Amino acid sequence: MALYLDNAATSFPKPESVYRAVERTMRDIGASPGRGGYQQALEASRLVFETRSLLADFFGIADASRIAFTANATEAINLALFGLLKAGDRVVTTSMDHNAVARPLFALQEMGVQVVQVAADPQGFVDPETLKQACREKTRLVILNHCSNVTGTLQPIEELGPWCRKEGILFMVDAAQSAGLFALNVDSLAIDLLAVPGHKGLYGPQGTGFLYVHPGLNLKPLFYGGTGNASHSLSQPEEMPERLESGTINTPGLAGLKAGVEFIIQTGIEAIRAHERTLLERLLDGLRQVKSVELYGPRDFRYHGGAVSFNLAGRDPSEVGFLLDHAHHICCRVGLHCAPAAHRTIGTFPRGTVRVSPGFFNTVGEIDRFITAVDVILSRPEA
Repeated sequence: MALYLDNAATSFPKPESVYRAVERTMRDIGASPGRGGYQQALEASRLVFETRSLLADFFGIADASRIAFTANATEAINLALFGLLKAGDRVVTTSMDHNAVARPLFALQEMGVQVVQVAADPQGFVDPETLKQACREKTRLVILNHCSNVTGTLQPIEELGPWCRKEGILFMVDAAQSAGLFALNVDSLAIDLLAVPGHKGLYGPQGTGFLYVHPGLNLKPLFYGGTGNASHSLSQPEEMPERLESGTINTPGLAGLKAGVEFIIQTGIEAIRAHERTLLERLLDGLRQVKSVELYGPRDFRYHGGAVSFNLAGRDPSEVGFLLDHAHHICCRVGLHCAPAAHRTIGTFPRGTVRVSPGFFNTVGEIDRFITAVDVILSRPEA
């Protein structure tokens, strides 16, 4: 049986309750939320409302209507950046960004937005003081990748969010790798815009995610169309979440997302993190014992999320990934991981790395199986 170690891309498997929730919604509800007054449509609307409310509680959001559902974190990021920024605005970001941030910012730069990139150190850390110095010029937005999808490096959002709020700078967090693994409270962290995928640490299906928008921020919509209300007007509604949600949303996916978050609450986010940290420690300790392994990212587990990047000296990461898959039935990801600037930062551009990302449903025994496979690949090049 294949061993799945690519949870930084999508968590798998999901809790059984997620599969059941998706199937029940498709089989027993089926209707579009907000598009009818009959019982099934009202039940679909109720499910969406309950999911929005649950997420608001989970992330410390006082007004659930400030959550706009999206297909993924990438859509949420685009919704925020293109909805907020205009020519002449200045944005400070970092070299650890995923292309979900870097590509929209590049497009906006061509439209007159000034983008300043703060370099991280070789372990992927961004020095808070360096970032603050970069904001000495009038800055509209700071955007920070909370946890790197390449190195697992955690950034100090608990320091930078309140500082940005004090300085009158909007603060946006890309929580693609941290939501569900670390407790996030938008109020205490002073987050103005939070982009979250549903299909990773929240255990929801692919095709789910959301953007949180702080009260008082009025974003320009990315999409225009039917919202189920104010149908007499050709203007997009002003109120949230309808302003940013056009068209039929993914009700079965949101049912699964709701079940995923309920699983986290029932299990305990601390218990989930503790188990994943045990796996992470076993993985890093094991890799350090293997000769010719080059490890990247933080040495201190307190500042490490879930993704581990490594290379084998003299071996192409694509070859290593191929052998892990075809000879050992182990699923991991190789290459640049949609984050070329991060790889330049840690010195692995253009070849990239082998990335391993255990999840809650992995075991210590499976980590040992992976370490053994790496050992075999080193000792027998054809295996």
